[in-house]
Amino acid sequence: MLRRFMPKSLYARIALIVILPIFLIQSVITYIFFVRHWELVSGNLSANAAGQIALVSSLHEQAASQEARRSVEEMALVDLDITVRFEPNTVIPQEDKISILSLYNQSLDRELNARLDRAFWINTVSWPAYIEVRVQQDNGHLVFYVRRDRIYATNGPIFFVWLIATSLLIGWIAIIFMRNQVRSILRLANAAEAFGRGRDAPDFRPTGAREVRRAGRAFIAMRERINRHLKQRTTMLAGVSHDLKTPLTRMKLALAMLPESDDAAGLRADVDEMEKMLEGYLDFARDLSTDELQDDVDVSELVDEIVAAVARSGHEPIIAVEPDLKVTARRDALRRALTNLISNSLKYADHVWLGVARLGDDVIFTVEDDGPGIDPTDYEDAFRPFVRLDEARNQNISGVGLGLSVVRDVARSHGGDIVLGRSDKGGLRAALRIPA
Repeated sequence: MLRRFMPKSLYARIALIVILPIFLIQSVITYIFFVRHWELVSGNLSANAAGQIALVSSLHEQAASQEARRSVEEMALVDLDITVRFEPNTVIPQEDKISILSLYNQSLDRELNARLDRAFWINTVSWPAYIEVRVQQDNGHLVFYVRRDRIYATNGPIFFVWLIATSLLIGWIAIIFMRNQVRSILRLANAAEAFGRGRDAPDFRPTGAREVRRAGRAFIAMRERINRHLKQRTTMLAGVSHDLKTPLTRMKLALAMLPESDDAAGLRADVDEMEKMLEGYLDFARDLSTDELQDDVDVSELVDEIVAAVARSGHEPIIAVEPDLKVTARRDALRRALTNLISNSLKYADHVWLGVARLGDDVIFTVEDDGPGIDPTDYEDAFRPFVRLDEARNQNISGVGLGLSVVRDVARSHGGDIVLGRSDKGGLRAALRIPA
């Protein structure tokens, strides 16, 4: 259950790792300061002030004359720094006038209760620099004004200011260091994501901590190996294409010179099938990086081109395209992928539906048909090169089994994917996802 409430981003988690110990340390320091120091010092100050108030109250009550009482009041002011006056024939209020935020209320009330045998009243609100204490006498009451720093330790607010200031300073420094480290990781992640979508990210340079730079250098080495492999594959396929097309051309010329017969017709069909397989393989393995990635490809315009090309073969899919859609993609590769999906459906179905809509940060191209579909257990096999699931459809359909393989290759080169499913129209549903 705790994982559900934990932050998901790396920056937030590192901030929590740094800030939480700071908060705990400051909390422990604050607790120790108040329990072991502030409360102890404030308690002693309150006890001294309460003892002095009790002493002055007792001396004032025992004074035999008005002159003696004035002497007690003067002595309290000069020697104890406590202002005292006597209010004759009055009683103290019933309820204390104290602030709920004053932390010393309880200690002062406790000490006065321990040292006075008469009723008293406390006022901690009316005077900023003083605390007022009234003590009931037989024929009136005494009013005491004691400085606040005589009641509790005044360094508490200063301590809080320093505590908050140092916490903010440490947090600010920690955030700066964390941001620099996280920025390096984000750069690496962005470079890897861009490379996964077909962008080379040549400006990426490893920065940050030693481990992050090591991961960055490993990414650059991996990127170079992949690009080198793709270039080698393209070179090899170009050679294979040249070497195989030459003997195929000679075979076709030789067959053209032969008289018409069943054997010659069979050989011509085999040569044509080999040529189709070769072209299909080259389409599947062609390096997609030769098709430049374009920003803001107009989806409606692209769909119109595909529908127009398919319509020339005598079929026209039913389209439903969300307006004003733009996508960053290799235009030719995406057109080839969608054309493969539509052509594949038209081989086995009478009607095909093409829908395009935006879902979050992705654009979803959906191709559905009313054909026989594919068994769900064969969905993954349908993407394997040269695999044909003819037993589920029609043995008389031509092809080499590369259509869906090319589509998946295109989708994943853009950082997307393709998912097969059962259509509501009765046939196959292929959803091609491309990041916008």
